[in-house]
Amino acid sequence: MDQVSEIPLVWKGVAVALWIVIFLVWERVRPSAVPPAAPRDGEAPLGWHRLLRNTALFLINTAMSPLLVLPLTLWAAAHSLDWRPEWWSGWPTLVLDILVMDAAIYAWHRANHEIQFLWRFHEVHHLDRFLDVTTAVRFHWGEVLLSAVVRMAVIVVLDVPMATVIVFETIVLLSAIFHHANMKLPPKFEAALGKVIVTPEIHWVHHHAVRRDTDSNYGTLFSFWDRLFGSRSTTRRTPTMPIGVERRVEQGLGPLLLRPFQSERVRAKQPNSVADPA
Repeated sequence: MDQVSEIPLVWKGVAVALWIVIFLVWERVRPSAVPPAAPRDGEAPLGWHRLLRNTALFLINTAMSPLLVLPLTLWAAAHSLDWRPEWWSGWPTLVLDILVMDAAIYAWHRANHEIQFLWRFHEVHHLDRFLDVTTAVRFHWGEVLLSAVVRMAVIVVLDVPMATVIVFETIVLLSAIFHHANMKLPPKFEAALGKVIVTPEIHWVHHHAVRRDTDSNYGTLFSFWDRLFGSRSTTRRTPTMPIGVERRVEQGLGPLLLRPFQSERVRAKQPNSVADPA
């Protein structure tokens, strides 16, 4: 890895680590919701079992990053179409790149819900029965790899510099940690913030265990994409809102890793659970 890419990656790691610590503390000092008291029928245990499950998925992806994700991203940056003129640089360009790349993530996230093959992998993220900081980093390795491939195409076509990619990915990860966090914000402040960026109020509805809400609120950084493309839910978040996937229960680490590769016949035999009333 060249030094130009190495320095931003170090700062990304420091920023993300500090951000996680801040919100881990915030969740415990001023939580917005209480975790479910017990698992549903046929469901994997909650509590510390859930935290270990989410952490294990995160560690798998962390180990995969330097082996696959980072090399793919570096390759894309080195083989981009190289169409940008020299004057196309600076803060205005960075802001525009962030805006365009966030729109691309909105489209990719929506595709993960609307294309059944992609949903097989993304469903692992949604099966979590509760939201907190650990949910923000809970993804199936297959989804992470598919996302890296799509990101390659965006970088190549838009000729995005590697430093810009790292800055954008850092902002996206910080945003994801923020809007998954189980923390209480002043309602008026959160409402004002939600007009521009995605807040817990907005994203928790996306994790509501009712499919019409799960298939809404796709924004990652900016909240206006959902309003612009008609995918914003009118449902309001409540402290007792059931989280997860409608008619599906949480599973252990092994079944979660295997789930995207199972046939529909096998998946249909797995325990189902109707969502609790909203």
